[in-house]
Amino acid sequence: MALTITRWNKPVISSRMAFCCSCTSTQQLQLSSSPLNKTLQQIHNSGVIACLRANSAELAIEAAVAAISGGISVLEIVMSTPGVFKVLQCLVQDHPTMTFGVGTVLNVENAKNATNVGAKFLMSPATVKDIMEDVRGGEVLYIPGVMTPTEILSAHDAGAKIVKVYPVSALGGIRYISALKKPFPHIQMVASQGITIDSIGDYIAQGAASVVLSDAIFDKEAMDQNNFDKIYQLARLAALQGREAVERKRRGITKVNLPKENQVLGGRRI
Repeated sequence: MALTITRWNKPVISSRMAFCCSCTSTQQLQLSSSPLNKTLQQIHNSGVIACLRANSAELAIEAAVAAISGGISVLEIVMSTPGVFKVLQCLVQDHPTMTFGVGTVLNVENAKNATNVGAKFLMSPATVKDIMEDVRGGEVLYIPGVMTPTEILSAHDAGAKIVKVYPVSALGGIRYISALKKPFPHIQMVASQGITIDSIGDYIAQGAASVVLSDAIFDKEAMDQNNFDKIYQLARLAALQGREAVERKRRGITKVNLPKENQVLGGRRI
């Protein structure tokens, strides 16, 4: 499938903005020679995984470029996006240093197709054992979806290096992540579903390795109106918040005010 797109003209970024949006910290995790571990460390360093779903391949590429220009370094494209593998292939070719993955992967066939066009990680809403077995010993990071303590421990024991807690907002949000990390401090977790930009820091402070942001970056109205400047601005804010949260955590600054039950956080009731 050939894609014909008009490239989005990103705004000129000042040297100050470029510094803020770059990974320059001397405290960055040292990247290992293993591609899988490198992907894992990039997820840790960014603090944010941007999750993109679009109604067309062209829109997906335009929105992805806007987010990348805003400073996003880890991007997941959802399987429901038309031409998802071609979109991924184009993005990998144009942005070889980025960390791209595919989300809502439910079977081995789709996992293989994603891997063949350059996906560095795969995500599922649940734990798909066949995928976990298929990628074992390979170079692609599999992030299975989990909800309960039993599912978290089972996925970890089966070989998952990191798990996705989903749907986190429906389960209690930041307080749920905080509660899970008490018995499982050794298990790395990505928080996913209903997370807003202003809550990134609290999630990471309470133990999340990273957070998945979908509508918070790829705003539905902006996507409908091809408003890539708004996507750029949201991505820039999210990327900066993520890296600042990671840096604070490395410095041991983790104190946050946990929301009380039924309190509204970032526009959402948890």
